[in-house]
Amino acid sequence: MAVKISILGAGSGIFSLNMIRDLCLTENLQDSAICFMDIDEKRLDASYTLCMRLAKQMGIRLNISKTTSREEALTGADFVVNTILIGGYRGWKEGWSIAKKWGYRMGGSMHIMHDEAFWINFYQLRMIEDVQLDIKRICPNAWYLLVSNPVMAATTYLRRKYPEMKMVGLCHGTGMIRTMAKTMGLDIGKVSCEIPGINHFVWMNEFYYEGKNAFPLLDKWLEEHGEEYFANCEYSDGMGPKPMDLYRRYGVMPIGDTANPGGGAWGYPYHSDREVEESWKEDPDTWFNKYFDMSADRVKEIEQAAYDEAKDVLALAGKEHSGEPMIPLIESLACGVERNIVVNVLNDHGYVPGFPLDFEVEVPAFCGRHGIQPVVMNPLPRAILAHAYHDRIAPVEMELAAFDAHDKNLLVDLVMMDPRSKSLEQAEGLVNEILGLPYHSEMKEWYGGK
Repeated sequence: MAVKISILGAGSGIFSLNMIRDLCLTENLQDSAICFMDIDEKRLDASYTLCMRLAKQMGIRLNISKTTSREEALTGADFVVNTILIGGYRGWKEGWSIAKKWGYRMGGSMHIMHDEAFWINFYQLRMIEDVQLDIKRICPNAWYLLVSNPVMAATTYLRRKYPEMKMVGLCHGTGMIRTMAKTMGLDIGKVSCEIPGINHFVWMNEFYYEGKNAFPLLDKWLEEHGEEYFANCEYSDGMGPKPMDLYRRYGVMPIGDTANPGGGAWGYPYHSDREVEESWKEDPDTWFNKYFDMSADRVKEIEQAAYDEAKDVLALAGKEHSGEPMIPLIESLACGVERNIVVNVLNDHGYVPGFPLDFEVEVPAFCGRHGIQPVVMNPLPRAILAHAYHDRIAPVEMELAAFDAHDKNLLVDLVMMDPRSKSLEQAEGLVNEILGLPYHSEMKEWYGGK
C-alpha cells in the first residue's frame, strides 16, 4: 500500500538510511512517497542522495523527495517520523562542562549529566509539541511517531494534552535481548520475554527459552562465565558487572539503556567517584566520547559515500532489516500486517501495574490495521517501582511542571532532585549559569527572564 511518510530531521543520515533500507525490504510499502525534511541543507542533500542511490541499487520503487519546509513535508502525510535533535551536540558538552564545575558528574544524573538534561529537553519538548500542533493543523489523521528524546517526558506531555491525536513513542532499547541471547549462546528464535517499564528504565521480568523459565540459564551463565566475560567486556557493557549486580539484587534484568550511560547510567552509587566506577567497569564520560566520535565518523562516511559513485551503498547500509521499529509499525498500521512491537504509550489502562495511569510506559503492543493495542504486563518488583518513582517519574513531573508554568523556581527544584545536589545555592548557581549562556536567551525568557 502506497502511503506518504515524512521523516523530520532526515539529515541525521543514520536514521534515514536505516528507514530507507527497511522500506526497500518491505514489499508492501513499495511506491510509497518518502519526504526527507531538515533545515541543514548540506546534510539533507547527502542523506537524500545516498538513500536515492540505495533504493536504485536495490531495484525498489520509492518516490523520495526532500525539503527544508516542515509545512511541505507534512502536507498529505500519513505518517510523520520525528528524529529531530535541536542544536546538535555542542550544547550538551558545554552544559555538562558547566555542571561538572558545580559538582555534578555522570551516573544517575538524569536531568543534568545526561542527554536529557533540562537545557536540552527544553528545546526538544518545545519542538516536539510544535510538530504535534502542525500535524493537528495540516494532516490531523496522520500517525505521529516520536523517535527523538525525551520520549518519556514528551509522550507523557503530548498524550495528556492532545489525547485525540494519534501519537506513539518509539525506542529500540529492548533490542538488547538479541545481544544477550547471543552472548549466552541461545537461539533468539526460541527466546520469549517481557520487558516492561518506562522509557530508558525497562526490566526483563519474564524470560523463557523453548517455553521454559530461562532465568536459571542466566544464573548458570553468570556463575560459569561471568568473571571471564567481565574481564574482557567493554566498559558500560549491557552484561557487565554493574547490570549483572542489579540483576542479582532485584531478580529482574535491566535491559537497553536502563543502567548504561545512554539512559543516564542509572544507579548513582555505582558512580559515586571514579574509583568506584572503575571497580564496576563503568565509564560514562568515555562512553559518550565514543558515541560522539562514532556519530561524527558516520556522518562523514555518509557524506563521502553519497557522492562517490565508486562506493557500494548497499555494503554501507547492509542487506538486513535494521531492527528499528518505525517501518514495521508503519507497515502494520497501513497494510494490516499484524505483529508485536514495543511502543511508548500512556499507561491509561494499567499496562504496567503500579505506574501512574497518566504517565508514559514502554510495553509491547499488538499492531495492525486496527491500530495499537498495548499488552498488560506482569508487575515489576516493588523495589523497582520505588526507584522508578524516585529517580524517573518524580523528576519528569517536576520538569513538565516547570516547563508548563514557565517557572524557574521549579527548574531549580528539578536540579535539587539530583543526587549530587547538596545545597540550594549549588542548584541555583547551575541554573543561572546555564540560562546565562548567550544561545539560551529563549530559554531564559521562557523561565521568567531573570
